[in-house]
Amino acid sequence: MTSQTPYYSQDETALLIVDPYNDFLSEGGKLWPRAKEVAEGVGLLDHMRTTLATARSRGFRVFIVPHHQTTPSDYITWDYLSPTQQRIVAQQTFARGSWGAEWHPDFHPRKDEPVIRQHWASSGFANTDLDLMLKQHHIRKILLIGMRANTCVDTTARFGQELGYHVTLIRDAIASFGWEEMTATFELNAPLYAHAILTTDEFVDIVNRRSGNGSP
Repeated sequence: MTSQTPYYSQDETALLIVDPYNDFLSEGGKLWPRAKEVAEGVGLLDHMRTTLATARSRGFRVFIVPHHQTTPSDYITWDYLSPTQQRIVAQQTFARGSWGAEWHPDFHPRKDEPVIRQHWASSGFANTDLDLMLKQHHIRKILLIGMRANTCVDTTARFGQELGYHVTLIRDAIASFGWEEMTATFELNAPLYAHAILTTDEFVDIVNRRSGNGSP
């Protein structure tokens, strides 16, 4: 936690759930074998569930921030594919119409919870409507959970900070493909841009003690 305890009000706070696909989060998903050790080690799914339930109970906006759903014809005319995009092409990760590209059962958006336009690389802001949607809902503070710590979560959080949002990472509601990636994200990178790095328990405690509108 940062030295100054953050305050999250109902009218300006949103939870961003990054890439809650079966391929990432469910047994049988294409990427689950790579994520399983860290995900189970941090209690990812339980902490994501708790964070989401807490956010909803406090009236925070919830946004799904999804990666592009892949088709066989994607990228074939592109000049510069990133290494990650090359792997996505080979594996057809998050393949459109597949079970792997469906939401994990526990993270289906409700009717009033927007699904943002799909991002093509790592940033949920780049080439999407996320910034517009946050501004249209008067959001100033964003909480991030989901996958993957050192790619989409980190990049979306960095971009959000650059755009002027107050950024919080819920570190045990985020996972990756290795402990080194978690260390790089939460010990090296995020302390340089995130306004708060909290555990789920810390987040729940803060909103339970300091809920409502206005200043603390």
